[in-house]
Amino acid sequence: MTAPATHGAATSAARRLPLPGFVDGTLLTLVAAAVILWFAPSGMGRYGTYVLSLWLVMSVAVMGLNLTLGYAGLKSLAQAAFMGIGAYATALLTSKVGLNWYASFAISGLITFAVGLVLGFPALRVKAHYLAFVTLAFSTLIWLVLRNEQWLTGGVFGLSNIPRPSFFGLKLDGALAFHRFVVVVTFLLAVVLWWMIRSPWGRAFTALRENPIRAASLGIDTRMYTLLAFAIGSAYAGFAGALYAPLVEFIDPSPFSLSQSFFLLLMVVAGGAGYLLGPFIGALLGVVLPEWLRFAGSLYLIIFAAIVMLLLIACPQGMSGLLERGWAKLTGNKEGVR
Repeated sequence: MTAPATHGAATSAARRLPLPGFVDGTLLTLVAAAVILWFAPSGMGRYGTYVLSLWLVMSVAVMGLNLTLGYAGLKSLAQAAFMGIGAYATALLTSKVGLNWYASFAISGLITFAVGLVLGFPALRVKAHYLAFVTLAFSTLIWLVLRNEQWLTGGVFGLSNIPRPSFFGLKLDGALAFHRFVVVVTFLLAVVLWWMIRSPWGRAFTALRENPIRAASLGIDTRMYTLLAFAIGSAYAGFAGALYAPLVEFIDPSPFSLSQSFFLLLMVVAGGAGYLLGPFIGALLGVVLPEWLRFAGSLYLIIFAAIVMLLLIACPQGMSGLLERGWAKLTGNKEGVR
């Protein structure tokens, strides 16, 4: 697999590439956030720690969808299905087969990567909403398999007693210990994506989104990068599922339904599609904000929906675009960076 022949693409694509100074700033932001989240659960209690861990797990899934949609411009409604594949693969391998979590994590990523390659082939022939229909059908198929194949998945009764991993003999059964483990894994996955976006691969993804015809004329293998975007985005959903299963220690088909795929898509858009830190902001809005609004009782979902609608009306680029716009006004820099 080779990098594209050119390091540049269309001028509009190049404008979206981060400036060298911002590269270090993004990485420093990830490091600072990891340090803060390492200590954040102190005094929050078991449920508060669980919510923070769930936010990070969902951020990993949204990172993958952000790569597929935000950078490569490919619309997918199957991210929750891939997350379900990863979660069930990890649950079965650790609780039934007896593999350790690390091997199960790698296998879950490989399975979802391979399935993403297969599902990505329709992306070579169909575009826009037609591609969304393909992934919608796949998402429905996976949910039906998880729900009806009771001999394998437990059906509506799900799978329980999913073990949590250990680290050099240190058990991570406690909420705080497992949260810190999730922080480390999420940070590593985010750094890999940070490197990938700033590599020739990332520039190829951006060029593919901006103008596929020009990207092909510049020597970029559009077929390969279309498949690669699907496969890597799917693998990140599988990694998220591999973290989700031991976090909740019980899984059933409901968290991996089509509605959850739409919710993940909402997180990408609300956080800012095409921004590296957008998935964390979007998952924060989707996971943590509803918890903060529970004081409103039965109205909290209405308030949450209204906040997201107003945000997208005010800034279609999401929270990241809103923050970028504010930063540009403060610094007088009219050229935004991602």
